[in-house]
Amino acid sequence: MKSIIEMAPLQVYYSGLLFAPGSSLIRLGYWKNISWVTMEPKVVDVWSSLIQTLEGHTGNVNSAVFSPNGKLVASASSDATVRLWDTSTGKQCKVLEGHTNYVNSAVFSPDGTLIASASDDNTVRLWDTSTGKQCVVLRGHTTGVYSLVFSPDGTLIAVSLDNTVRLWDTSTGKQCGCLEGHTHLVRSAAFSRDGKLIASASLDKTVRLWDTSTGKQCGVLQGHPRRVNSAVFSPDGKLIASASEDKTVRLWDTSTGKQCGVLEGHTDDVRSAVFSPDGTLIASASFDKTVRLWDTSTGKQCRVLEGHTSWVISAVFSPDGKLVASASGDTTVRLWDTSREKQCGILEGHTSDVNSAVFSPDEKLLASASEGTTVILWDTSTGKQCGILEGHTNSVHSAVFSPDGMLIASASSDNSSHLLTLLSSQVRAPLDLFPIHELIHWPVYLGAS
Repeated sequence: MKSIIEMAPLQVYYSGLLFAPGSSLIRLGYWKNISWVTMEPKVVDVWSSLIQTLEGHTGNVNSAVFSPNGKLVASASSDATVRLWDTSTGKQCKVLEGHTNYVNSAVFSPDGTLIASASDDNTVRLWDTSTGKQCVVLRGHTTGVYSLVFSPDGTLIAVSLDNTVRLWDTSTGKQCGCLEGHTHLVRSAAFSRDGKLIASASLDKTVRLWDTSTGKQCGVLQGHPRRVNSAVFSPDGKLIASASEDKTVRLWDTSTGKQCGVLEGHTDDVRSAVFSPDGTLIASASFDKTVRLWDTSTGKQCRVLEGHTSWVISAVFSPDGKLVASASGDTTVRLWDTSREKQCGILEGHTSDVNSAVFSPDEKLLASASEGTTVILWDTSTGKQCGILEGHTNSVHSAVFSPDGMLIASASSDNSSHLLTLLSSQVRAPLDLFPIHELIHWPVYLGAS
């Protein structure tokens, strides 16, 4: 092969050029209208970003998540299994079997050595990622388990759904705390960044604080007159923001448990609240079709981001905190500049409700997942669509970037996960056919007689 390339480089380049998509950089840059070369059938106009469809599940895929090093994807399914996939090949490398009902979510430990899966069979199971073997079954919940979270150091798992939060030691599999006190379902639980506290949000209208070392309740944050949808710690752990159906976000001091701010302004249910990376702002998403920004030091509303024509289910800050992206039932994602109230982009293209939006680690891209079976990629600097990731045949629940930002994994109700590459300067395409250093000499060959 080497000798053929050395003897006839022009023919080799032509051969590669024939198979390059019509609007690819290679074809546009080096195709010289060679009239005597024809090929049927014609190649596609653009490469698809879809590099692998991870097939094997026989039920809905409820979630997909990358391992910390980006080498694996874990998918949780209604077929009662968790499956592990190699991101470099797309091949299934483990089937984690043992659950007897739907698996709602799966999450890697911070060091990537364990996977925890939550199921409708009322259990959480721990698995060794290197062998795929079940390490332990965490039993004790009286209803199905939907969410779970590892502590920052990976030594604990907090599981919530019934009226309790349960803590488990990941090294022994033993329950080391049953955090009792809520009188209704717990919707979410979150560790503080140092792992010393847990905040749990409940339908009983309260947020409760727990000491992870003792399992004891150290604060009942009361004030909401209606159910609490979520609670989240500020980056420095000094504050908690809780979002409620009472149309407010409330701020709480974690050291005293006292309410230090009622963020009022929304006219409908507040679905979520999130701190900016530096902790100076909160973005709240509401059924009143708005996102509102609040100053955490004063509790005052500093921006009302209006424009959506339907409910806003989530809002997320870019890694540098300069942008907010909001996902809505009006089929759009909107980009907002946090320094002013003006909308800086209406990302139109979806044909159904947008379920989630997420920034790439370098914040140059935004990925949005939709009920309309697609994930769409957007350039955050221009707001323009730069790729439609097609292939799913049912609603896409979520999309997530790999840690290096090179891949996206998407989870869908069509029983599959998709793995999509972002390695091209065009985003829509896989790697170019030839290395740049080889292409430098191509025009010389093309000009040869």
